Amino acid sequence: MRSKLIKPFWILYCAGVLCVFLIFFMISHGWLGFMPSFEELENPKTNLATEVYSVDGKLLGKYYIENRTNCKYSEISENLINALIATEDARFYEHSGVDVRALLRVGMGVLTFHHKGGGSTVSQQLAKNLFPRDPNASKIKLVLTKFKEWVVAARLERSYSKNEILAMYFNTVDFGSNSLGVKSAAATYFAKTPAELSVEEAAMLVGMLKAPTRYSPRRNPENALTRRNVVLAQMEKYKYLSAEQCDSIQQLPIDISRYKTQTHISGLATYFREYLRLYLNDWCKTHPKDDGTFYDIYRDGLKIYTTIDSRMQKHAEEAVREHVSEYLQPMFFDHWKGYKNAPFYRITEEETERILKSAIKRSDRYQQMKADGASEAEIQAAFLKKVPMKLYAGPNKPLKDTVMSPLDSIRYMKSFLQCGLMAVESNTGLVKAYVGGTDYEYFQFDHVKLSKRQVGSTFKPYVYTVAMQSGEYDPCTEVPNIPVTFAPGDWGVIEAWTPRNSGYPEDEGKMLPLKKALAHSLNQVSAYIMKQFGPQAVVDLVHNMGMTSDIPAVPAICLGACELSLYEQVGAINCFPNKGVYVEPIFITKICDREGNEIAKFTPKTNEAIDESTAYKTVRLMQGVVDYGTGWSLRGAKYQLSFPLGGKTGTTDNQSDGWFVGYTPVLTCGVWVGCEDRAAHFRSTALGQGARTALPVFALFMKKCYSDPELPYHKMLDNPEKYPGRDFVRPDKFTGDENGCNENRQNRKKLDFD
Repeated sequence: MRSKLIKPFWILYCAGVLCVFLIFFMISHGWLGFMPSFEELENPKTNLATEVYSVDGKLLGKYYIENRTNCKYSEISENLINALIATEDARFYEHSGVDVRALLRVGMGVLTFHHKGGGSTVSQQLAKNLFPRDPNASKIKLVLTKFKEWVVAARLERSYSKNEILAMYFNTVDFGSNSLGVKSAAATYFAKTPAELSVEEAAMLVGMLKAPTRYSPRRNPENALTRRNVVLAQMEKYKYLSAEQCDSIQQLPIDISRYKTQTHISGLATYFREYLRLYLNDWCKTHPKDDGTFYDIYRDGLKIYTTIDSRMQKHAEEAVREHVSEYLQPMFFDHWKGYKNAPFYRITEEETERILKSAIKRSDRYQQMKADGASEAEIQAAFLKKVPMKLYAGPNKPLKDTVMSPLDSIRYMKSFLQCGLMAVESNTGLVKAYVGGTDYEYFQFDHVKLSKRQVGSTFKPYVYTVAMQSGEYDPCTEVPNIPVTFAPGDWGVIEAWTPRNSGYPEDEGKMLPLKKALAHSLNQVSAYIMKQFGPQAVVDLVHNMGMTSDIPAVPAICLGACELSLYEQVGAINCFPNKGVYVEPIFITKICDREGNEIAKFTPKTNEAIDESTAYKTVRLMQGVVDYGTGWSLRGAKYQLSFPLGGKTGTTDNQSDGWFVGYTPVLTCGVWVGCEDRAAHFRSTALGQGARTALPVFALFMKKCYSDPELPYHKMLDNPEKYPGRDFVRPDKFTGDENGCNENRQNRKKLDFD
């Protein structure tokens, strides 16, 4: 009887082996459904976040569909490796993708109903991560998928080293909190890199792999602690930790005090990153990859190397917060307290109603009510009814609980002052700091690149430059400080116009040197120069200095009656410390692909806007503004800026816009302050002028930069011999004196203003 059974047994056994062989043969050839090709295994497709780096190597932010950033094995802590192997795959270095002993253990567990852990290796889990399962698959298809994962795991083992597989695994797993891959997870939970993780931190992250939500330290801290200690026990079991180490570490609480989700509205340079995102989207549309498809900043894992210095960016944001949000804003609220039409001034009721109606229609509340079918009358009534709400209180402050009508909340939000700041390296045009507003989460309009506002007296240096470029004028040239009238027909003037000074009556009717006239920002002198040379010469000059806005060639531009962006202003004013050369401000130095290969390089456009001698004369002219003019507070007791400075304040009608543009020999910076609506502003020049609103931000920023031992600027003060950028350099071809004045010119009174 036994001999009769032997033959059928071997026939069935061989048939079974052959059947298994055929199944795996067909799987490996893709006859039973999708199987990744060799090329796909060598280059697995995963969505990688594009990373934005500062010039000093700090990660500023990311653009992504999935917040995933790859790292190499060398960048992963040994603690992570040990925790993973001890917990998930103790024989990882012994098998070739499939752990037969583990599979037998699982099989015995099924037969005896004593389950003792899973049988998937790290390589199999990687296969599942790279080529996800169909969530709606039948049980038969799931078994077939499991077999496919075995084949893929074996192929991965042949294609990659063990260390590469570990790195790939850590790059593909989900740790919750929108953190895919261990690099994102380490940054989110601990504000660290993977290489910096301690044993307990590594154990917590590895423990989360079983179920990121169930073992989340944020949502389920007790579960997370229990699971972390299980991982630590496994590390002790496999001799990665001693018993004493394990006991000691298990007593530690989980510390996620530095937990911070990575979003586009948090971190440094939020306005800059948003501007950069829009720029990169356009760039990608015109730059194809080798396969003909276009780059995607959300999926292709690009590396964007910017010109922003994270230290200077931090100083810039602090300067804006300290002066505008913490000092000027409370003053603005007190200034308007008790006024019915706050914060609007000198506009009609109809204009106020138009502003508020426009804001109502842009609000989420209006859009939602409209979508729900509410009538205009119902919507207007809802906006007048007081309701409980949470109100914005300022940057980094908790929302305030209050009761207010939605209409009043709109008025309230329109009472917040905004600020733009941009700083560039003078001779390179590299943008070092970029602040587009006071709080990106609530005010997302960019006041550096997108906003255009009237520039007021900050435009006057260009008018004076036209005069000095002619060779007939210099900082010491005296001109009459008298009213100048532009008659109808003069350069398109319709009605006679006579600009008047807004201060310094003691100088009225006198002959004044240009340096003093600009220092005191005298309108009559600007008008006098404009009358001599005409507006078209000024327009041609500023366009040559990089301005691209449409500037009307009318006499009123001598007082800054034109609208420009802060970006244009900083680029143009930088021509003066840069020896007359316009350098286009740029934000990016290079772009690399996910492998680190450079795919684009950026250099600024340049042109000689004015000759070097004229630029030097304008620098000396603008130094008078700081030394004894409208910018004198920079030298005063409050800021005590002792290094060489030139600059110009600016204030527009009704104090709607406050400006300061200035520079040192190595750094140029512009600041604008105002409300989003021009009708909202201070009621008095004493409070709303650029010297009170914008200049202090410039002063704080410069003081922080020059005091920072990690930045090069303070070294210029300590060691001027080694760092020649200590002072503005007189051109070799310039024959005048240190004040920028032509010594040999006749019929001129020699004055010394220093």
